[in-house]
Amino acid sequence: MLERVPHTDTDMPAAADVPDKDLPLRDDIRLLGRILGETLRGQEGDDIYEIVERVRRCSIRFHRSADTAARQELESLLNRPDRKETTQVIRSFTYFSHLANLAEDQHHIRRTRAHAMVAAVPREGTIARAIAAVRATGVSPSALRAFFERALICPVLTAHPTEVRRRSTLDHEREIALLLAERDRTVMIPEEKAANEEALRRAVLTLWQTALLRRTRLAVIDEIANGLAYYDYTFLRELPRLYATLEDQLGETASASLPSFLRMGSWIGGDRDGNPYVTAEVLCQAIAMQSDHALRFYLDELHELGHELSLNALLVNTTSALGELAERSPDRSPHRAHEPYRRAISGIYARVAATAGALNGTHVLRTPVGEASPYGKAAELAADLTIIHESLVANGSAMLARGRLRNLRRAVDVFGFHLAALDLRQNADVHERVVAELLETIAPGTNYRGLGEDDRVAALLTEIATARPLISPAVTYSDETGAELAVLQAAADTQRRYGKSAISNYVISKASGASDVLEVILLLKEVGLYRPHSHEIDVDVVPLFETIDDLRRCGAIVERLLALPIYRQLVGHRGAVQEVMLGYSDSNKDGGYLTSGWELWKAETALVEACHHHGVRLRLFHGRGGSVGRGGGPSYQAILAQPAGAVDGAIRITEQGEVIAAKYSNPEVGRRNLEALVAATIETTLLTDASASPPTEYVAAMEALSERAYRAYRDLVYETPGFERYFWEATVIGEIVNLNLGSRPASRRPSRRIADLRAIPWVFSWSQCRLMLPGWYGFGSAVRAWLAEHSTERMATLRRMYREWPFFAALLSNMDMVLAKSDIAIAERYADLVTDAALRVTIFERLRAEWQTTIDVLLEIMEQNSLLESNPLLSRSIRNRFPYLDPLNHVQVELLKRHRAGASDDRTVRDIHRTINGIAAGLRNSG
Repeated sequence: MLERVPHTDTDMPAAADVPDKDLPLRDDIRLLGRILGETLRGQEGDDIYEIVERVRRCSIRFHRSADTAARQELESLLNRPDRKETTQVIRSFTYFSHLANLAEDQHHIRRTRAHAMVAAVPREGTIARAIAAVRATGVSPSALRAFFERALICPVLTAHPTEVRRRSTLDHEREIALLLAERDRTVMIPEEKAANEEALRRAVLTLWQTALLRRTRLAVIDEIANGLAYYDYTFLRELPRLYATLEDQLGETASASLPSFLRMGSWIGGDRDGNPYVTAEVLCQAIAMQSDHALRFYLDELHELGHELSLNALLVNTTSALGELAERSPDRSPHRAHEPYRRAISGIYARVAATAGALNGTHVLRTPVGEASPYGKAAELAADLTIIHESLVANGSAMLARGRLRNLRRAVDVFGFHLAALDLRQNADVHERVVAELLETIAPGTNYRGLGEDDRVAALLTEIATARPLISPAVTYSDETGAELAVLQAAADTQRRYGKSAISNYVISKASGASDVLEVILLLKEVGLYRPHSHEIDVDVVPLFETIDDLRRCGAIVERLLALPIYRQLVGHRGAVQEVMLGYSDSNKDGGYLTSGWELWKAETALVEACHHHGVRLRLFHGRGGSVGRGGGPSYQAILAQPAGAVDGAIRITEQGEVIAAKYSNPEVGRRNLEALVAATIETTLLTDASASPPTEYVAAMEALSERAYRAYRDLVYETPGFERYFWEATVIGEIVNLNLGSRPASRRPSRRIADLRAIPWVFSWSQCRLMLPGWYGFGSAVRAWLAEHSTERMATLRRMYREWPFFAALLSNMDMVLAKSDIAIAERYADLVTDAALRVTIFERLRAEWQTTIDVLLEIMEQNSLLESNPLLSRSIRNRFPYLDPLNHVQVELLKRHRAGASDDRTVRDIHRTINGIAAGLRNSG
């Protein structure tokens, strides 16, 4: 039963087989499962409770042996006419998955803390471990300092729609997580323990009574608000604390604090690619909402800081600068006449409140003590806080400067008045049409879209070099061109209002030539963001290469760009750094997992060479998703697996969908993930030989494998008759398209073609049916074909590659994980939804054969007897949640049958969406 989780010793390894260190995790899961079971019984009655338990037992039997009797019983239980029963079964298993995730997160925190207390060597993936390793190799303090001076590490939050939970459920789950943490950190007397458990019961009951799903599709403004929640959960407080810890580990003095190399980025409200709802107005709202969030945080911290710094001038000395700051304050209360720090802080508070009003029209809840002028820029606020800091340090109160004030100073430096740099993104095809219209307007007959690449480049260079504007207020442009120009003008206005850091990157989707980059520079010139007379440009123009073909050509494209004198000059004005974004999702959908990974690795190598040739630093922006099929997997290992020279102290990386919640809804988990990014960047930059490259034997092997895997994948997905129909019928793609996941349409154009489908729903659909095809297909047959000639020696080569080459090891490790989450028996149930029996058998048997072949060769290369043998903690986690995840798949299949047979009532549709939510929660990284 849910209240006795795990039910028997067959649900989970016997206690003797499980290390003692996992006992607290099992206890937490039992506790949460018991509370959920009691909540279910109390809210829905004994009959529903018993049905849920029967479904769970049948699911376990089916999972272990694909037992026919268990399958029939499951179908009977889940296809009952009482729809309320179905809904409650779905909700029960969905909530259990969410609660199990919380218990696992708390256990990871518990183990990290335990390791830190007893280990002589810091844990892998921590900054302490990275710093120790760097120092052990003889890297000097000055070299380490130089690394931080030029480093940039930037997680970028996106609104890609694979997070299916509402903000309300996330908030309640956070409350449960805090109560679990309280049990860990507090020695409780019986009354306290009982109070904690009662609070857990209340929280679980509230969660049970809160709707899982949205009834309406999210608007972009909703997505912005959801993204801002993670600043409250984690970023605003944990980033400054991370900096403080790092400075202390490095022994940095107060006067030589580290530069703010770790910053946040966002696409939410700036990503127009395929989303018609991101407009100039939305862009302005996004920045205003971000700014309001940062400034309100500063106001709250200043309020608390004023309470803390009650120092009396009759007891302590202050600097003259502090005295002047206090005198400028509008605070004239006689009660604070001898409290200069409080008066100074009151003045700062008043100025920040005035800034919030001037920038965003914000009316603060705590009224300032008097009128004050707004700050012109964040640096002015930082300077005032520095005056307080320096006065404390100079007069024997340095310890007081190391608390809230230290973190606030860092927050202002990191977040400014804009919170996060908002990227602009648009598709290259849109830029082409806009530029063509502008050129045709001033010179009819130009026919820009009919020109070849060389002629386009020549025409663009001519226009970029002149100050002559292309835009005329007397001309009425098309809706598309007008909208694009409005966004660009809004971006220019935003920079003037909030500072140049507010919008500092322009990403070009589907970039395929130098002209794609030059088109954007021309458009930026029209709004003053590029100035031809000085070659100064106020944003980085970032080409995004996504298809296999574009990845293969990106090195040559960047080489051509940098060879253009005018382009090299403007890059020089941006610090001689060229940023390039690489798309993991679309390249995977285009060419399959193995080929995508290999072409990305080669593309990075080619980009490193092109930038080095022109004396420019390369900064890579990795467009990774949550699932392995979209470039997902542990970020720490992924960064370590980059080619030599590809990191060089700088990396930007997208954080998408459900991964944002998994990584950053818990502040301690969030801190650990941020720390892993920093640690991996330090190690890859300072401990890797920039000139190192894998043996030619390994490269040749990868070329051969990639070629075979590419053929296998393309043959299945794009060349097999009927495969599109199979995909639409054997997955929940049709239902996902209609789920209220996000503001952006699922396809680039109205079509059922796989080529037109976005990568996110493509991967998400295969995850839901537990086949996970984008994360492995083609690897098995490729290896078997390659081994056919010289099997013994070539298998030895593959094993060496796995042991010695981080890139290949990460590739296989991710595949190991995704295959462990797959289930061919459940996938077969989804295949039964395909109405054409011959098509169903032909394609599914092909999938089954490749699935089994891939597992066989993977285990052989990794020298494992079972999947995840080298990662027992993850193996146990996956194995123990299957009995609670599998029922959701079985329910989903029955609901899909019902829905496709004509049952389009609201309850059926919403129950399908509930199963999508639960399966995504159980898999954790599914989109």
